[in-house]
Amino acid sequence: MLGGRFSGRRMLAMVVKEFRQMRRDRVTFAIMVGIPIIQLILFGFAINSDPKHLPTAVLCPDPSVFSRSILTAMRNSAYFDIVAKPDTEAEATRLLIMGEVLFVVNFPTDFSRNLVRGERPALLLQADATDPVAVSNAVGALKTLAKSALKRDIAGSLTYLRADFSPVDVEVHPKYNPEGITQYNIVPGLMGVVLTMTLVIITSLAVTRERERGTMENLLTTPIRPLEMMLGKLIPYIMVGYMQMLLIVVVAHVLFQVPLLGSLSLLFAVSLLFIGANLSVGVTFSTVAKNQLQAVQMSFFFFLSSILLSGFMFPFRGMPEWAQWIGTSLPLTHFLRVVRGILLKGNGFSDIWVHLWHILLFLVIVLTIGLKRYRQTLD
Repeated sequence: MLGGRFSGRRMLAMVVKEFRQMRRDRVTFAIMVGIPIIQLILFGFAINSDPKHLPTAVLCPDPSVFSRSILTAMRNSAYFDIVAKPDTEAEATRLLIMGEVLFVVNFPTDFSRNLVRGERPALLLQADATDPVAVSNAVGALKTLAKSALKRDIAGSLTYLRADFSPVDVEVHPKYNPEGITQYNIVPGLMGVVLTMTLVIITSLAVTRERERGTMENLLTTPIRPLEMMLGKLIPYIMVGYMQMLLIVVVAHVLFQVPLLGSLSLLFAVSLLFIGANLSVGVTFSTVAKNQLQAVQMSFFFFLSSILLSGFMFPFRGMPEWAQWIGTSLPLTHFLRVVRGILLKGNGFSDIWVHLWHILLFLVIVLTIGLKRYRQTLD
């Protein structure tokens, strides 16, 4: 009989039973509590849409009191961290290509002389505009700084230079995405996001599903060895990953007109490392999770951390140092720089290897943990 009077006692017994089940499933309980806390910390402390302390290189062949005043004002603004003083423009451009600096400030050779003559010398600012949001505020700040920094130095016979306009003409050259098109930054980045989301979840479910359905025992009775079983499960997903990449590249170029300046063969070759890193994460999760729900929750936790701390949604340089350390350990952070570097800058292997070894190190560490736990699971 389904009817009858409502019993608070029976309901209370049901509540107690659910809490006991929740307590026994410690992994799920930890994820339910942990994910909101992590989200709170990331959104509250790590996310910042006004990045400061951006790495900057300075070419200053004419050191003078005027150039020193401008550089001091840049440092005090907190937008610019002067981390390099290259001797040549080629060296400065190299730093931009490698992603080691976001700005190059170039003082002309006769900067002081032209300033004293009232000729408004041009101060050139080259900005890496592959992420327009990351550099826009700093570019706007420099135009104001150049005017205010020279007020104290322009005195005596130079007082006439204190006009409404700035005595220095700040020219901004945004490179690699001169029009600041958001799609040029987002669409190539989606390649890494899609691969992370799909490959980690699918792989983490692959082994867990076998265990839940009870088919793992059938596989273990066959002559197949653990390594053969693992490779047999992973190779189809590698092919799926490449199909996703090809689809995104075609849509990005045809539909969004994203430029393809670099080598696509290089992009597809080095992407094998990133695909392998995501698959290794999925395999490791599958050895930890007791059921498919736990596997999905773990994958979501990894995906959430990757997408927030990699620089895909928010400027990487805007995060505090501890968040940048965590982001640097994630493969998506480096893959975004590889993809954007190849497609938007035309980078070659020598320009991206510094990011590849980070992904390779992550792959080796996580895959070693996954294989070790996988053997324990089979035992």
